[in-house]
Amino acid sequence: MVPRILYLHPKTYKRLIRLRKQAERDGAYRVAKRLQAVVLNSEGRTSGELAHLLGSPRSRVSEWLARYQTFGVEGLLEGHRSGRPLELTSAQRKQLDDILESGPVAYGLDTGIWTSPMIAWVIEEEFDIHYHPGHVRKLLHRLGFSVQRPRRVLARANADQQDRWQRYTYPSLKKKRSGKTGR
Repeated sequence: MVPRILYLHPKTYKRLIRLRKQAERDGAYRVAKRLQAVVLNSEGRTSGELAHLLGSPRSRVSEWLARYQTFGVEGLLEGHRSGRPLELTSAQRKQLDDILESGPVAYGLDTGIWTSPMIAWVIEEEFDIHYHPGHVRKLLHRLGFSVQRPRRVLARANADQQDRWQRYTYPSLKKKRSGKTGR
């Protein structure tokens, strides 16, 4: 198989380098990587070498080069990445916000804190929409809620004894370096 090598005009070569640097400054690292692939390919590097250098699959590098050959720089830019569409309407999100603000006890649950699986269950009960508990965290973040983790404190702990253990007992239990300096 003959490797695909792009031949660039010197002005185009310089323009691509400028665009790559601009993309890096703007934080568009994937676009910068694609532009770098085109520049390096024009210097004689094969898609296999580029894949190794850029840490991307060879098939992806070949695809970038083909898109550049067909569409130019426009073929390397980011397209619209939609992801999963929102399933809760704004009214439903407002209703969920009100439920969460009132708390789990007011909703009829016997615990004082919300968890992601509980909220996923509430969404399914109220709106008949299934959300994975991991996605519920993202939804809550969009609604303005933050994760709060309980501190683990021993109920009957003596603070003075804990401090003494941390300062004196624990350091003596830790492994110490041996006196030998040779390796």
